[in-house]
Amino acid sequence: MNARIEKIDREIEKLKRKIPEYQARLRELERQKTELENADIVAMVRGVDIPPEQLADFVRMFQEQRATALPDLDADKEEPPFET
Repeated sequence: MNARIEKIDREIEKLKRKIPEYQARLRELERQKTELENADIVAMVRGVDIPPEQLADFVRMFQEQRATALPDLDADKEEPPFET
């Protein structure tokens, strides 16, 4: 077999073995990021000096306002053609 092909085959196999490691690392980093984001959110919520019921009402009102105030940004985008 051609030496260049053999070299490429070895590199392909090496990368195939590394993919699960990279996927696991990616999942771990995504988990850490979510954990830090959640900690930031909790810190912000705890920094607000209002009862939990009022905070829940505020969040609910904010969501309602946002849902009615924001235009549908995807309305003018075309769907990509389906490829077979």
